[in-house]
Amino acid sequence: MRILIASDKFKGSLTGSEVASALAEGIRNADAGIHVDAVPVADGGEGTVAAALAVGHTAVNATVTGPTSGSVTAQFAVKDDRAIIEMAAASGLDVLPGGILAPLTATSRGTGDLIRAALDHGCTTIVLGVGGSACTDGGAGMLQALGARLTDVDGREVAPGGAALADLASIDLSDLDGRLEEATVVLAGDVDNPLLGERGAAAVFGPQKGANPQDVALLDATLGHYAALLAQQPGVRDVADAPGAGAAGGVGYAAMAVLGAERRPGVEVVQQLTGLAERVASADLVVTGEGSLDEQSLGGKAPIGVAQTAQDAGVAVVAVCGRTLLTPEQLRAAGFARTYAITDLAPDVSTAIAEAARFVTEIGTRIAADAADIAQGGHS
Repeated sequence: MRILIASDKFKGSLTGSEVASALAEGIRNADAGIHVDAVPVADGGEGTVAAALAVGHTAVNATVTGPTSGSVTAQFAVKDDRAIIEMAAASGLDVLPGGILAPLTATSRGTGDLIRAALDHGCTTIVLGVGGSACTDGGAGMLQALGARLTDVDGREVAPGGAALADLASIDLSDLDGRLEEATVVLAGDVDNPLLGERGAAAVFGPQKGANPQDVALLDATLGHYAALLAQQPGVRDVADAPGAGAAGGVGYAAMAVLGAERRPGVEVVQQLTGLAERVASADLVVTGEGSLDEQSLGGKAPIGVAQTAQDAGVAVVAVCGRTLLTPEQLRAAGFARTYAITDLAPDVSTAIAEAARFVTEIGTRIAADAADIAQGGHS
């Protein structure tokens, strides 16, 4: 029996590798004869760089502009001429000083710093994972870090953040880093929202970053003003309505419009990096999961991508999670033969989070007991 573990993180409690370790411990405790393999997965957000490092990329550290003040040290992954970058490492909610949200003033400038660092490293293919961002500035800060000038009526650079784009009068891309012309940029993420409107960056994701209804209205208006000016520049693609333009507070828009980025599902990008399909094909059972299996998961999160890959290979797949908000019918439709949730074992949510590793190990033991039965029914 060969079991492949391909789980994303349980946000707030366990990394993907910690989930895999705990599951493997439980499986081996129950049956030492089971061969356990693990492959890292992510959806383009946090964990994407870790997945690349686990399959032979090299870590590079860069000091970049933080989302609101000061600098942060962000890590990216390099192999040959390819760099894997996580926006969250430079401009994410998790690196906000003191965790203080700043929906109007947070900037994506550090993400541009990371891209420039990758160019300095000689990389010509840049995979930009967008997820967990703290800003809603339409990628303006990212472009400024790469040489663009965004100025007000007096010729002064506009201040950081989405709100300051109200003062934007002129955009000059003539000094944009020339190396970008020879670079291939891949936008990796699971968001298909446009830049503006009721499904746009401000309306959908702004509240997660601390924006109140007035902030959302302001940011949507300033992003519209910014996009209208940017669309007038030579060589800029009109992609404000394109799927993914609203990703990461509009960084998706700037990446596609100015950097010529190709948008690809983050799950697909990471699966290709890690050779997931080949490893699934040699397994008898696949175990995947994330902290919360819910409606958002169905929109292209890592476990759904793993389940589809397993189904394509005719290999049974089960889900492990902290909790599930999906119905049994939805879980079956997603391809899961069975679903194991920590909340079915823990007495309360706080215990489930605090002792997640112990419960995941117990789930591993249960999977080992069920494995032969599940695998037999999982092959087409």
